Amino acid sequence: MIYLTEMLGLRVVDSAGLDLGRVKEVALTPSVNLRRVSLFIVKQGSHRWEVPSDQVSELSTDNKTGLRLNVSSDRLVAFDPHPSSGGEDDSGTEHLLVGKDLLDQQIIDVNGRKVVRVNDVHFEVLYHDHTPGGAPEFRVAEVEVGLTGAVRRLFQGVIPSSWLRAVEPWLSRTVIPWDFVDLIEVDPRRRVKLKITHDKLALLHPADLADIVEELAPAEREAIIESIDEGHAADALTEVDPRVQRAIIESLDAEKASDILEEMDPDHAADLLAELGDEKSEQLLDGMEVAEARDIEELLEYHEDTAGGMMNTDYIAVPEKKLVFSAVEALRANHEIAEATNTIFVLDDQGRLTGAIPLVQLLLTRPSTELSEIKPLRLIFAHLDTPEEEVLELFDKYNLLSLPVIDENYQLAGVVTADDVISVLRDRK
Repeated sequence: MIYLTEMLGLRVVDSAGLDLGRVKEVALTPSVNLRRVSLFIVKQGSHRWEVPSDQVSELSTDNKTGLRLNVSSDRLVAFDPHPSSGGEDDSGTEHLLVGKDLLDQQIIDVNGRKVVRVNDVHFEVLYHDHTPGGAPEFRVAEVEVGLTGAVRRLFQGVIPSSWLRAVEPWLSRTVIPWDFVDLIEVDPRRRVKLKITHDKLALLHPADLADIVEELAPAEREAIIESIDEGHAADALTEVDPRVQRAIIESLDAEKASDILEEMDPDHAADLLAELGDEKSEQLLDGMEVAEARDIEELLEYHEDTAGGMMNTDYIAVPEKKLVFSAVEALRANHEIAEATNTIFVLDDQGRLTGAIPLVQLLLTRPSTELSEIKPLRLIFAHLDTPEEEVLELFDKYNLLSLPVIDENYQLAGVVTADDVISVLRDRK
């Protein structure tokens, strides 16, 4: 294992022993390989040269030896930090400069579900029989975010590397395997060229992703939300502090923001739009599908401190004369709603709410049983204008997981869930 801090500043000599300067940077080319070092950048005076990794014959942290090449100096070319393909899309190769782009920069520890700052980068050195001239291969192994890396940074070049390594066992060593690192790049064009994606973040629980987003600066938050699909972005934003929600939505382009709002539960989307100005809200609603926009607009008509303002319009309701089998089929047909559902609602011939059946009861009942036979005798519900406090009291008194909300004609208008209640209580803190 060798450290970036040990590489930087190493003396570089060509195959004839001619002094070429010092190692200024170590570069990866993510579009080719996100782990393997592709270039060493050597600086001598005002000149910078690029040394492909296969031109390195030896690397020693002993400054007397340093980086030895297997080619002569006349084979080297000047380093171009922004090579262009020459095409209209300017899709040339982009390098990730490990010193500039990683040291002291924030990254996301996906496994630890947090934002950390990089103090050093560790490389493993591999030797292969098939490499030209037996050149070693350098691969990123892990990043150092603990005290050891900070001390190494502080004293590198002042104290010999061998001395620093001798004291490392006495220091706190905190590393993150490279496979668990997610990079943050705010420039959309560079993000594409570097092929930086956030597929790893999409695997996190929305609450963990929300915690990460809240730790980041505004530009970095926007970069993360822009880079993940709308469904995951919607789930994460639902868990984010309302003030941060608003800032993120306002920073996104209207099309992306509208797509995310479409994926959110209607009640959460309505709450978020209510915090925006009328002009911005109308712009985002205009960019949404008609059905989703209509659901949200209906919720915006209710005062936020009432059952109507708290409820969600995503629910599953079936006629009470249907069989249990039909209710199960309704769940399968609405699998996205079913994932967050714990209750099936039943209606009479006039479409009025007559019962609420827990899903577990459906599973324990024969499929051929009529729903009217198993619906509970007691129906607990709220009206659209029921105050928020009364809704909370109902949940507490009856240990509810969901509460149907009806209009003046006893038609089912929506449902308040335990998640909605938790959100209200959280916002009061």
